[in-house]
Amino acid sequence: MTLVLLILVPLIGGFAAWIAGRRSADLSRWLSLAATLVELLLALTLWARHFGADAGSGGPWLEVVQRPWIPELGISFILAVDGLSLLMIVLTGFIGVMAVLVSWREIESRVGIYFACLLWVLAGITGVFMALDLFCFYFFWEVMLIPMTFLIGVWGHERRIYAAVKFFIFTLVGGLLMLVSILALTFTHAAETGVFTFAYGELLGTPVASPAAFWIMLGFFVAFAVKLPAVPIHNWLPDAHTEAPTAGSLILAALLLKTGAYGLIRFVVPLFPEASAAMVPWALWLGVLGIIYGGVLAFAQTDLKRLVAYTSVSHMGFVLIGVYSWNELALQGTVMQMICHGISTGSLFLIVGMLYERIHTRDVTRMGGLWTQVPRLGGVAMVFAMASLGLPGTGNFVGEFLIIFGVFPVNIAVTVAALLGIVAATIYSLRIIQTTFHGPVVISVKIDDMNRRELVIMAPMIIVIVWLGLWPSTVIATFEPAMEALFHLVPALTGGGLP
Repeated sequence: MTLVLLILVPLIGGFAAWIAGRRSADLSRWLSLAATLVELLLALTLWARHFGADAGSGGPWLEVVQRPWIPELGISFILAVDGLSLLMIVLTGFIGVMAVLVSWREIESRVGIYFACLLWVLAGITGVFMALDLFCFYFFWEVMLIPMTFLIGVWGHERRIYAAVKFFIFTLVGGLLMLVSILALTFTHAAETGVFTFAYGELLGTPVASPAAFWIMLGFFVAFAVKLPAVPIHNWLPDAHTEAPTAGSLILAALLLKTGAYGLIRFVVPLFPEASAAMVPWALWLGVLGIIYGGVLAFAQTDLKRLVAYTSVSHMGFVLIGVYSWNELALQGTVMQMICHGISTGSLFLIVGMLYERIHTRDVTRMGGLWTQVPRLGGVAMVFAMASLGLPGTGNFVGEFLIIFGVFPVNIAVTVAALLGIVAATIYSLRIIQTTFHGPVVISVKIDDMNRRELVIMAPMIIVIVWLGLWPSTVIATFEPAMEALFHLVPALTGGGLP
């Protein structure tokens, strides 16, 4: 029942928070915190139970739940976890707790429905990471969309409606393209075998003619590239991040973007290996474009939150080139980058939110010299700015280092271009610290340093990013059986690779 509970706990917790919010906002907050803590405990228990364990006779899947849903249409309720999805579920539980804590005093209106939407987003994300029926996967994919749209549109900043509608349209169109591709793959499989099914395990290896395979694969790719996001279908992200409440930006950066990367690894490459091989040159250079474009645009921003948003475009470009390099080092680095980007960039959004609560602006030209008043907040910001630029000792360094070494035997030109992105990351990360905390004092009003609640939020984030930098083997060992299973399905996408 653990896999089912991972979805039911935030789902039921959301309804409880909504109902409780009608009588007491504080009760809604405490119920939401309890639900996310239970979710995290379930995820950690699942991880502890399977850490270091070999895959069973059923393949890489550590636990599986399968029940008929709509048998007349071949639709089943299938949940399963392997090392990859397990890591993403643990990240979801951890970020969920942080999202509730950071919303504790920021959200004062419609508190009950706010926490309901937040918990329902977490339920949808968890379902995405576990669903192994493609219709079930699409269902959870859309479950993420609606409550996140409300989080942005109701509790966001000045241009929240514009940002929410833009997020909704981009994600909905991508999801509809994926649905068309799911149906096309299912009908193709039925024509070949006479069996109509949406089950991932049965659809693997479905023979599809080359032109059709590429177009079906492209529907999946676009849906996941929108969420990643990949340039040029990325421009919903800066607006969504800028206008979302702090917890919304945290969930967007740490979790929703990872569903796009997860979809590429889990579905696009294994289901369409030949079409994915044809996509490699395009995907690699799209990734490089995102790395450099995101870095340059980040440096050009004066809105601190928008600056951090563009760093996500740059960092997720590394994930895209890592996936399509498809070798051991590249995939290990990709998973590390997914997790570490979630922690480091999510933390930068938390810091921006804390600053906004104090000085009521995100304009870096109206900041400066804040270190003298908020040295603890400045020190924490320094940690995550250094993580963002890939300082050794942080998890981001491990992820980018492995990706660069994995990409090198596949495409040297892409490797060199990606290294320019690391230089850009150094520039914009240092600019965050310089323009905000150093230089002449711009704000003369007295502001408070980090309080106890904020320290409780940021301390675990620092511990995790340093732990991932010093002991990445805990993540790599968890992912390794799943990676071997992926290589069994698709040994390589290109002729390049490490011996």
